[in-house]
Amino acid sequence: MKSHLGFFRGGAGGAGAKLAQELRGNDFDGHLTLIGAEERLPYERPPLSKEYLAGKKTLDEFTVADAAWYRDHNVELLLGTEVTAVDRGARTVTLPDGSTLPYDKMALATGAASRSLPVPGADAPGVYTLRTVEESDALVELFGTARRLVVIGAGWIGLEVTAAARAAGVAVTVVEGTSAPLLGALGPEMGEVFADLHRAHGVEFRFDARVEQITVSGGRAQGVRLADGTTFEADAVLVAVGARPRIELAEAAGLLTGTGVLVDAGLTSSDPNIVAIGDIAEQEHPVLGRRIRVEHWANALNQPAAAARTMLGKAAPYDRLPYFFTDQYDLGMEYTGFATPGDYERVVVRGNLGGREFVAFWLDDRRRVLAGMNVNVWDVGDRIKELILSGATRGPPRVAGTCKSPR
Repeated sequence: MKSHLGFFRGGAGGAGAKLAQELRGNDFDGHLTLIGAEERLPYERPPLSKEYLAGKKTLDEFTVADAAWYRDHNVELLLGTEVTAVDRGARTVTLPDGSTLPYDKMALATGAASRSLPVPGADAPGVYTLRTVEESDALVELFGTARRLVVIGAGWIGLEVTAAARAAGVAVTVVEGTSAPLLGALGPEMGEVFADLHRAHGVEFRFDARVEQITVSGGRAQGVRLADGTTFEADAVLVAVGARPRIELAEAAGLLTGTGVLVDAGLTSSDPNIVAIGDIAEQEHPVLGRRIRVEHWANALNQPAAAARTMLGKAAPYDRLPYFFTDQYDLGMEYTGFATPGDYERVVVRGNLGGREFVAFWLDDRRRVLAGMNVNVWDVGDRIKELILSGATRGPPRVAGTCKSPR
């Protein structure tokens, strides 16, 4: 097939690079262009708050492909560049210098950006976010000098950075606006497991808190003041209050959007010549029977295979269940399925909850398994998937696995 395809992203995430690999792997021999805002070769993001932050991985180990691969597979790389407009009628994209590039098919993989905090002091030196390798490098340097850190936000990034900071001997206070960590992802039952984990490692939490100001002294962040007047002093502040999907380009092009770019089961947007993958894809999920958008690495890893087939004119629904994982201190966890607060009726635990070696299941009012999470118990992922996909109403059986083994 001779054609011109472009896939354009707003950062150096792995989705665009993996799509290039999938297209070449499906014998597409036309022109491929990959455009990204970051200067670096595309890389995967999970290690930025995990192994890379802890000094256990190098960037080369999670760079998707080296420069030679793009050269050998005739993939044109335009790094340090952002598309400024998409003309769907002409099938062109506009670059910052005003030039245009044509496309026959296009993939949007523009990812997400760290949300900012609209309070005084939020833009002061000493206020950190984590989305890029440079930001992870800055935190590594900080851990070598700081004594106290305030983390605003008790989501995945906030807690993973907290764990890394404590391992480096930095005292941490976590400020969270809800009543528990990870409330939106896991609900209060399992959120408390992570609260207890961090407290056991000396972390102080302040829940149901509203940040009024990041205090500044000498031109640098010096702590956080809450609406009730409480002040926490610190050498630095991490803002980890979630991510904002970068859908501005799609919106300006007139694509249908919601919380992300609306796509069908095969990841096609409202324009049949444009697919969307990764953090921005709000998909009509063929298994879950609902529209979902999931900001996790597994989508960037797995959606490109389905998107490549869709772009090449082959029916290819993306039907994988949502999946994510975390490593904090000595706790390793994998989560499969989809169960947000309001979706489930109760959580059932199999194993040793207090010892943090267990499997948790989220059940609906018919006792169907909606999601499962294995904590320090391995080799049970396939069984959890089977339970979810079966739709069985008998509740979860005992699930045997291997404890305390590496993922």
